[in-house]
Amino acid sequence: MVTISIVKEHVNLTKCLISKDSEEESSFINDVSLVFRSLNMSNISYSTSLDKIINDLVQEIENAWEKHLKIVKITKHSKSWWDNKCSSDLEKYRMLKSLEDWKAFQRMVKNTKCVFFDLKIQEIANKKQGLWKLMNWVHK
Repeated sequence: MVTISIVKEHVNLTKCLISKDSEEESSFINDVSLVFRSLNMSNISYSTSLDKIINDLVQEIENAWEKHLKIVKITKHSKSWWDNKCSSDLEKYRMLKSLEDWKAFQRMVKNTKCVFFDLKIQEIANKKQGLWKLMNWVHK
């Protein structure tokens, strides 16, 4: 008889991202635009100089990414539809504790969920994966 012990293990997952339509995204795009504008391409006569320019470009873009990224922990309770507006409305409610702010927060959550899941359903339907894939996703 063989006994195999199974240990419950908690795996922390993190993701580095820049939220869409956020201040960080705008700043990142501005920084990358400045990098492209400041590129000196006057001395591209040899492949080594081209390689150096490309390596410098990659390094500058990576620096801009690291400067503006946000590290997010992914847990079983994470909500992929949650956005900055939801966070700000929740924070407003927590500060003032008014019924109107709670109702505004609830409306914001409902609208955000609807938009997110409508886009997700549209994405699955448009990928030519067929209705069965959509049915499996919706039933989960």
